[in-house]
Amino acid sequence: MTALAAPPTEPPTTGGRPARSPHRRRNRAGRTMQGGRLAYAMLILAVLISAFPFYWTIVAASRSNADLAKVPPTLLPGPNLFRNFEAVVEEADIGKALLNSLIVSGSITVGTVLCCTLAGFAFAKLRFRGRGALLAVTVGTMMIPPQLGVIPLFMLIAELQWVNQLQAVILPGLVSAFGVFFMRQYLVQSLPDELIEAARVDGASTARIFWSIVVPIARPGMAVLGMLTFMAAWNDFFWPIVALSSQEPTVQVALRQLGGGYVHDQSVIMAGTLLGTLPVLLVFGLLGRQIVGGIMQGAVKG
Repeated sequence: MTALAAPPTEPPTTGGRPARSPHRRRNRAGRTMQGGRLAYAMLILAVLISAFPFYWTIVAASRSNADLAKVPPTLLPGPNLFRNFEAVVEEADIGKALLNSLIVSGSITVGTVLCCTLAGFAFAKLRFRGRGALLAVTVGTMMIPPQLGVIPLFMLIAELQWVNQLQAVILPGLVSAFGVFFMRQYLVQSLPDELIEAARVDGASTARIFWSIVVPIARPGMAVLGMLTFMAAWNDFFWPIVALSSQEPTVQVALRQLGGGYVHDQSVIMAGTLLGTLPVLLVFGLLGRQIVGGIMQGAVKG
């Protein structure tokens, strides 16, 4: 007797249509989306618009004041870049200003990142009396314009005899309410309570938990906060010009001395601006790598 062939089985249907196999679903779900030509065109346009001011700074710094006054303006770099750099060094003590700005910005960045991470960890994961009220007061200080505190702050600095000294600019900026709130929100989302409880069971102190658990996890947020703090401290002009003089300038105070005379030399001013911008770009590039590395090293697997 010949065996009867089994009737072909029909694939299950959903709503009148054959259901896709799980393997096919996974392939479709894991497919990488690719941008079209319009997306690439928009990205290229955004990059060109964002980079054009920096390119124009290079062009203006390498030209003469007469070239910048031409209509239409010249859009290609010229041969006067190093000559304008020499004029910047002659008109302002740009070397000392760069060193002072590095000291001030670096100190403020390190202090802000460390103090704000400590405070953010306390507000996010520690339980103590008055935590909500202290956090509300800290966030509420962000609503007060900084100009209102200049007079009492200067009176305090004068009483301490710190006028025209770098600590007069460093110490008021070591902690920021924005940094505390930023790190608190970051740690609430990224630091599981189970890790802290496990460390407590193992006998770890709060300081050991902070250095061994909190800091590796908070590294991406610390890198972002450090980058923002460094750029804000480097570009600050209002308080340094109040607390410092031309003998101990930062970069922004020194740039005010450039291009003097009846007709301002815009090319020299732009050359000084270019010198003051290069360290910020360097720090931005270095911390950008740290952000990516911190995300990979500080990730917590569920």
